[in-house]
Amino acid sequence: MSFDAATKMQFLYALRSKGVTDTNVLTAMEKVDRADYVKGTFADRAYEDMPLPIACGQTISQPSVVGLMTQALQVSARDKVLEIGTGSGYQAAILSKLARRVYTVDRYRRLVHAARAVFEANDITNITTFTADGSHGFAEQAPFDRILLTAAAEDPPGPLLAQLRVGGIMVLPVGQSDAVQSLIRVTRLEHGYDYDELRAVRFVPLLEGLGQE
Repeated sequence: MSFDAATKMQFLYALRSKGVTDTNVLTAMEKVDRADYVKGTFADRAYEDMPLPIACGQTISQPSVVGLMTQALQVSARDKVLEIGTGSGYQAAILSKLARRVYTVDRYRRLVHAARAVFEANDITNITTFTADGSHGFAEQAPFDRILLTAAAEDPPGPLLAQLRVGGIMVLPVGQSDAVQSLIRVTRLEHGYDYDELRAVRFVPLLEGLGQE
């Protein structure tokens, strides 16, 4: 199965039916072939709206959730974005079509190397990928206009809130790893933060430290 015109139409229809209606987000998702980020056994299911296993016990999120999170982030062309949890690299690739610059971090070196190779093969030049403990963010490049977490924290991590500029937006799943989590949008105000609960989701937990792989 290839990402041909008919497949794209079906793929985009599925996204719209789940609530992804932002034209810029849909255009970005049309430009990024999910099959580039799904390897091995599950490659033939790349265009289905479902999460799939990847290396290091992680997952590539289902496209509709990627779309809804990207939509909630309200990325504009001048934004500098930090993503915590590179995983397959699929979400970062979509962000790269919308933002000026994307920094993406993962605790698994193996995932970072694989994602970087796909970015290079697709000539995506505005993503910086690195291995680190994402719960600390990336202070060297702060503040960020947008921050996206693709792993669930019990509360929005303090270092990440501190690295969000005033007026900036962070989208993340919040909740216990074995219970229902909520997708939250945090907007940094002049004094404090505004929180919106968007929908129920399920993500792998945000872990501290570096992975073994």
